[in-house]
Amino acid sequence: MICTICPRRCELAEGQTGFCRARKNERGKIVCENYGRVTSLALDPVEKKPFARFYPGSYILSVGSYGCNLRCPFCQNHEISMADKTARTIEVTPEALTEKALALRDRGNIGLAFTYNEPLVGFEFVRDCAALAREKGLKTALITNGMIAQEPLLELLPFIDAMNIDLKGFTENFYRYIGGELETVKNTIAAAAKSCHVEVTTLVIPGLNDGADEMETEAKWLASIDPEIPLHISRFFPRYQQTDRGATPVETVRALWEIARAHLKYVYTGNC
Repeated sequence: MICTICPRRCELAEGQTGFCRARKNERGKIVCENYGRVTSLALDPVEKKPFARFYPGSYILSVGSYGCNLRCPFCQNHEISMADKTARTIEVTPEALTEKALALRDRGNIGLAFTYNEPLVGFEFVRDCAALAREKGLKTALITNGMIAQEPLLELLPFIDAMNIDLKGFTENFYRYIGGELETVKNTIAAAAKSCHVEVTTLVIPGLNDGADEMETEAKWLASIDPEIPLHISRFFPRYQQTDRGATPVETVRALWEIARAHLKYVYTGNC
């Protein structure tokens, strides 16, 4: 059986789990093994996602599971993104999660955010929760690496109000380094921008994706989609397996901010 959620298209024998560690061939059907298995649940400021221009000042109930379809050696949530079914989890139904979100409205909660690990490897759970949340008048947000095939993306978008998509670099070489495809992520951004509020985050890593020409090309491309797409430029700090270099110099981030600002209306810097 072939899993069609992301462009990896893992071909799975009976009982085999895919590259993402979250999807499995079970009795001849690809199932979401991490369905409803929650590793993280918190009421976060929307700015933490990060969203700069989506209900600023609000909070959003943020939920994560385990698994990811990339292998970023600098992942800040590797304890869950690189985990499998042995991860410590609690079982939560879409109904229970939605009721929890509704109960938190008096604390400023606007809805649900699917985040922490890569939420789209748990596509069915995200879809079911987002559809139910939409029925109840809640907002829904995705914080994702954008590595999803077009068919499931288009199925999901009608239930999503906002997405922050990681554009981890702007060269195919960098995406090969982390096990992904730049064109797939670009297609996700372009499709999502037609359907919901979109913001983009780029983590700048010294010597890997910090070139001025690369940021110039990225910012121009985003502006061709919509010059009002907010771009978040973030500093790298050594973590997980990427400890072979220091933190991104503040001066580098500021220089890239200047480049991006020439093409995009809203550019933000993190940890500067």
